[in-house]
Amino acid sequence: MQILILNGPNLNLLGTREPDVYGTQDFQSFFEELAAVYNDVAEFKYYQSNVEGELIDSLQTAEGKFDGVLFNAGGYTHTSVALMDCISAISAPVVEVHISNPLAREAVRHTSLIGQKCIASVSGFGLDSYRLALEGLLHKLSLSEHNE
Repeated sequence: MQILILNGPNLNLLGTREPDVYGTQDFQSFFEELAAVYNDVAEFKYYQSNVEGELIDSLQTAEGKFDGVLFNAGGYTHTSVALMDCISAISAPVVEVHISNPLAREAVRHTSLIGQKCIASVSGFGLDSYRLALEGLLHKLSLSEHNE
């Protein structure tokens, strides 16, 4: 199993950015812990960018290389038709992930454009949202393998 975790703008600031909303752990240390727990995943790759086009390139590159993607698009979640179109264009399943609960925040965060094309969405559990999303994705992928 090969899984890509893709983070969008400002998520490189985790650990220092609004710790009351996002917590105090940086993502790299969280990612290392996650990879150690899920050592049956053959390849974990993590990439973060503040640039929309680089996120699109990463999603397109995931096609045929990764079995699935966990994607926290940050603020692009609510604004990027281009990311929504890209998710729609690839066959790799994408799970939308958010650390906070967007529906409990400002009204501008209540609509997810990318979520319309993702297979699922997990939010509001802090960094644990990634683990929960991974559990769901791995379960769905194992069901797909059994049905082939």
